[in-house]
Amino acid sequence: MNAEERQREIVRAARRAGSVDVNDLADELGVARETVRRDLRALEDHGLVRRTHGGAHPVESAGFETTLAYRTTVHVPEKRRIATAAAELTGDAETVFVDEGFTPQLIAESLPRDRPLTVLTASLATAGALSRAENEFTVLLLGGRVRPGTLATVDHWTAKMLAGFVIDLAFIGANGISRDHGLTTPDPAVSEVKSQAMRAARRHVFAGVHTKFGAVSFCRFARVGDFEAIVTDTQLPAAEAHRYALQGPQVIRV
Repeated sequence: MNAEERQREIVRAARRAGSVDVNDLADELGVARETVRRDLRALEDHGLVRRTHGGAHPVESAGFETTLAYRTTVHVPEKRRIATAAAELTGDAETVFVDEGFTPQLIAESLPRDRPLTVLTASLATAGALSRAENEFTVLLLGGRVRPGTLATVDHWTAKMLAGFVIDLAFIGANGISRDHGLTTPDPAVSEVKSQAMRAARRHVFAGVHTKFGAVSFCRFARVGDFEAIVTDTQLPAAEAHRYALQGPQVIRV
């Protein structure tokens, strides 16, 4: 197996399992650990994986995106902490956009219930969760084509409906956030919905786990400086959080 074949196998393994371990890969591929580390460095340079201590995880790209079902199984404690902290930023907002994805769904479930709130979302899962709350939320589900992997609506129907609103606050997710490339997502149709939500909202908050940082996907829809706050977990190093804060947003690590 040459280097190219080996690296393709590493990417397949990472996408299949959600992460890979250097020692396990060395055993499975029959090569030295340093060879695996060189492969991971090359794959990271090509934007296909992000290295971690002792391994790597796949970067979502135009050719690969995790499903909502998978996202409900990884970093769940961190996502719950992030969601709680993000929901505390609601302030006096009366209308809120909640993006697709598991962390935004958790934010929606953590929104204050001491006053009426109108929540707009493209996520079927979020709309379903909020609609079970008794008389606490007015839920507007944006229409459009439903993406099976994420159970969220996209395309021109969704964007056109969003364009008709002025929203107090948007809670936005992303597949990657980078100081150089901003916030990105693999699918152009998803990117357009996120872009329209950014245009429609007065305030913007990004919420995502530390693995999103430094990752770059296919479609850029916002700059780091477009956000008043970024909420993530403490596994994002404080020094790196400070670098993001220098572009404008408050960075909250929980």
